[in-house]
Amino acid sequence: MAVTAPATPVHAGSPRDERPIWRRPNLLRAALMFLVGAAFAYVLVGVLRTVNHYPNKWDDWNAILQVGLIAAPMFFLVGLGAFDYWFYWAAGKPTRPEDHSGHGAYSWRDYFRVNTDHKVIGIQYTVHSFVFLLIGGMFAMLMRAELAQPGMQFVSPGAFNGLFSVHASLLIFLFIIPVFAGLANFVLPLMIGAPDMAFPRLNALSFWLLPIAGIMMLASFLAPGGSFATGWTAYAPLSTTAPIGQVFFTMGVQFAGASSIATALNFLVTIITMRAPGMSFFRMPLLVWANFSTSLLVVIATPFIAASQFFVLLDRALDFNFFNAAKGGDVLMYQHVFWFYSHPAVYIMMLPGFGIISEVLAVKARKPIFGYRMMAFSLLAIVVLGFTVWAHHMFVSGMQAWIRVPMMITTAIIAVPTGIKIFSWLATLWRGVLRLDTPMLFALGFITMFTLGGISGVMLAMIPFTIHVSDTYFIVAHIHYVLFGGSLFTIFAGVYHWFPKMTGRMFDESLGKLHFWTTFIAFNLTFGPMHLIGIQGMPRRVADYAEQFAGWNLAISIASFVLGLSTLVFVYNMVASWRGGPRAPANPWRALTLEWQVSSPPPVFNFDAVPTVVGGPYEYGVPGAVHGVFREPKVPATTGAPTVAQPH
Repeated sequence: MAVTAPATPVHAGSPRDERPIWRRPNLLRAALMFLVGAAFAYVLVGVLRTVNHYPNKWDDWNAILQVGLIAAPMFFLVGLGAFDYWFYWAAGKPTRPEDHSGHGAYSWRDYFRVNTDHKVIGIQYTVHSFVFLLIGGMFAMLMRAELAQPGMQFVSPGAFNGLFSVHASLLIFLFIIPVFAGLANFVLPLMIGAPDMAFPRLNALSFWLLPIAGIMMLASFLAPGGSFATGWTAYAPLSTTAPIGQVFFTMGVQFAGASSIATALNFLVTIITMRAPGMSFFRMPLLVWANFSTSLLVVIATPFIAASQFFVLLDRALDFNFFNAAKGGDVLMYQHVFWFYSHPAVYIMMLPGFGIISEVLAVKARKPIFGYRMMAFSLLAIVVLGFTVWAHHMFVSGMQAWIRVPMMITTAIIAVPTGIKIFSWLATLWRGVLRLDTPMLFALGFITMFTLGGISGVMLAMIPFTIHVSDTYFIVAHIHYVLFGGSLFTIFAGVYHWFPKMTGRMFDESLGKLHFWTTFIAFNLTFGPMHLIGIQGMPRRVADYAEQFAGWNLAISIASFVLGLSTLVFVYNMVASWRGGPRAPANPWRALTLEWQVSSPPPVFNFDAVPTVVGGPYEYGVPGAVHGVFREPKVPATTGAPTVAQPH
């Protein structure tokens, strides 16, 4: 039995902003302010160098570029209106009534401006992230074309280094991390019965920091000397001596990191303070638990990658010599600081997916999640243990040998809470009434692929094995089984699962299944053989290789092209279904959680009556089970009763 909200009212058109165009937030004003910011950077550097009697006062383009990469984006955000309300408040002006002119989407134009509606921001995040998936995927196709046979075919070794560096950076910082934030932005407030996120304006700013980071990384290809080519890890001292394109990565990561931290703080405050009446922590859906845990990781860990890139920037710009061993610097310090963020980042890219899989499996198996509380506690255990394993990335770095053994042990231990989740999902599936539609297929594909990636991860926890396969294609296979077979499969499952809620349309199920099977088969044919050639000694991050690996590399390249084409099936299905798919009912999956008890898409302010949570989120198969009820808005002398739908 499901509970439905009262009928959704018909909303009028978007409130109009009657101010002159130069005072209204818009992309034209933002573009003009971007140019003003670039000019400001030029003048600031010139004046400071003149005052301090430096040479090349007005034509030190390295200094101008580094200041400009900070100033121009900030001026762009000012022009876009991201700080309008805060400037108004800081100026001490009287409080003005909120007209909600910046809240909600009434036309496609509302997605191209600062918008405080969490549902609009969620769609902005998600669509933006998939654009960068396609760009990063095209870089991967170009790399595999180059590697289809030995020798140099299409790009130089330097350009190849730039391709894999930008490929990895875009897909980590501009796709996987933000797309999870996008799905959670849309779904999480609805799940907990909140009208919006706790800080809507900060939420809007968090999104608009991301296009800046992505464009900055892509713009590095235009820099003298080419794009940054130090990998997504940007190890020092290579990154402190690389051409100026490296600065685009250093600054881009700062903007992406600031976005992550602001979003995580927003999620934490929203989850802790804005849950509906009756929703205790142990009545929260596991997707909410997953994002709560992920947000803790982000807030604690992300400042460390920001620090690592600030160190690099200070070394490059002001000769601080943090990583110059000849002047007392410590090269290994960079790796310790970087990996203290970047191993927790693996769980930042996994825990939201764990929550998505729990939601999909419970609905599609029509069973309660097995071991709900242990599933929640295992998420928190991963948060704690995630900070104890960073140096397993450094087994061959030359660090003190004694550190390797405790890191090997903690790396093996962290498999335990992950194993709890795998067994819980399998127990949830056991004797369930399975509906093998597209979201369910991707969820099952995730369990198999992530388990294989986890097994190779346990192998890599062993010091002798890691020494043997370090910097080989075995590492490439492992990270892609975890982040593609793991994270991306959960992302596809989540997009298909909530697509009807986000768009009000149903997708084409046949195309969805075609997408799954082509992706699943081509993925395994692409990355499975990499384990074999990695053990045989095929090095990663090389544009050319020995003749003995030619056959396997040709097969891998062909499979990768099929994998790329499978993504186009997904894109076509999403675009065509969004434009003209069948209208989606409010609850096509017969789910119990609150987001499915409102219309598809939801009302602008989510709920026309405050929901009250009266049961758990996964009580499928329990007669009369209800997760939440909605009470009609009070009218004079009467009180509305809960509205309960008839059993399906």
